[in-house]
Amino acid sequence: MIYNSATDWREAARKKVLFFGMSGLGKSYVSNTLRDAGGWFHYSIDYRIGTRYMGEYITDNAKAEAMKVPFLRELLLSDSIYIGSNISFQNLTPVSAYLGKPGSPELGGLEFSEYQLRQEQFRMAEVHALLDTKYFIDRAERLYDYPHFICDTGGSICEWVEPDDSNDQILTELSDQTLMVWIKGDEAHTEELIQRFDKAPKPMSYQANFLQRVWNEYLALNECTGTEVDPDAFIRWTYAQALAHRQPRYESMARNWGVTIAADDISKVRDSSDFDELIEHTLETRPNPA
Repeated sequence: MIYNSATDWREAARKKVLFFGMSGLGKSYVSNTLRDAGGWFHYSIDYRIGTRYMGEYITDNAKAEAMKVPFLRELLLSDSIYIGSNISFQNLTPVSAYLGKPGSPELGGLEFSEYQLRQEQFRMAEVHALLDTKYFIDRAERLYDYPHFICDTGGSICEWVEPDDSNDQILTELSDQTLMVWIKGDEAHTEELIQRFDKAPKPMSYQANFLQRVWNEYLALNECTGTEVDPDAFIRWTYAQALAHRQPRYESMARNWGVTIAADDISKVRDSSDFDELIEHTLETRPNPA
């Protein structure tokens, strides 16, 4: 790790940290808190994905829907209107809307092969965005003179890495540049996330093998075809399994490449001083690697 002790962190002229873990446990909260305190550049992986790597897919998809409406089709073909996504740090809906959900077209679902294609597009986009971290660290200092840096990752980072492989390209690159921090929830947090998701199911990105397995299981369990699947029912059913699938991967990432901080402790951070104290305490009490 680039900081091996509380002293290393305390004396660092430039502090660089990366947050990972399930969405909803405080990554964006603590990133926004530090950014608002001043001196911290906030690099959002999801924002980078939506603007740099998937922006054209998102816009073209919106145009394709608009072309189905005769009035809008005529305006688009005559270059009389412009369609674009209004993505921001606070509104990443265009990315999730493009990812979509598999299932019945009548219920807004995508054909499974199209869903798989979009999942692969997202995987490639996220890998590129993660590997852009060093570029943004340099850019934050060179252009804006920010002394400190935050990389705010999406929940699916664990799907594209092999945390027990000491030569993993993504994790090697990220750990060379930042202190990797797992924001870990407990069983109560897991139940809360499941209940929250059940009320408002949102598209997610999954490892290809995991997705194929749960899709086949869902079809067999419900004795239905892909075009008969209720898209919301499928992703609700899949969510708890995705949490269980990701938990050991996050744990291995933290054990081999970074540190762990409880979500409850992150929620108590009110300013950069609180955060510095929390990181120092975490580094002081971190078990020695085996």
